[in-house]
Amino acid sequence: MIFYRPLRPYKAISFDLDDTLYDNRPIIIKAELDFINYLNTTYPELEQLDVRKWGLYKDLLVKEAPALQHDVSLWRKEILKRVMVVYGIPMVNAIKYSEIALQKFLELRSDFSVPQKSIKVLEELALHYPIIAITNGNVDVKQIGLHNKFKCVLKAENGLNSKPHLDLFQQAALQLNIQVSDILHVGDHLISDVYGAQNNNAQAVWFNPHKVNLDGAKLLPSIEIPDLQELLKIL
Repeated sequence: MIFYRPLRPYKAISFDLDDTLYDNRPIIIKAELDFINYLNTTYPELEQLDVRKWGLYKDLLVKEAPALQHDVSLWRKEILKRVMVVYGIPMVNAIKYSEIALQKFLELRSDFSVPQKSIKVLEELALHYPIIAITNGNVDVKQIGLHNKFKCVLKAENGLNSKPHLDLFQQAALQLNIQVSDILHVGDHLISDVYGAQNNNAQAVWFNPHKVNLDGAKLLPSIEIPDLQELLKIL
């Protein structure tokens, strides 16, 4: 554990999900491959769609509508509609199919188990503080068994801007009837989590299991930890 700033008193602990409570990289890689295979086999018009082409449409749409990056589910649904129409599916059907396909992706990307040691840390911390989740992602917390581990789960969607913007931190404070400055936020990303928390007057615990350097940081965290269990030392 490394302290970069004096730790102020806090009233709640928020957690990022992806790459903090579990390693999301292999999960999302597999989900994307399985999703493309699902599209290939479910919709004959999309038989030639591959991961590379999907990525091109993803980049194209966010250039046309940058606000989509704040809602990854809406972004995916818009990609699906665009791809389906380009590949010959009528728009009226593309609208319906894109919703069905999005639900399939959410199922695929949530097809994993959270490590027990992460769950045990959440359960121990919850004996002392309200625990919430703040995520830019779209994992189904019920499917992965975390729905009963948090007071609330806040996602960047429905007009709420993604971290590092204030929106989710502010919404968390409103839900708990506290100030943003009362939140201790735990996450792996130097911009979304560390900068997002510190810049909005919360405190950040940087989860750094791979011991990367601080070159990409805009602001220092309050604390750096290589293992979530170290959070129990600051109770």
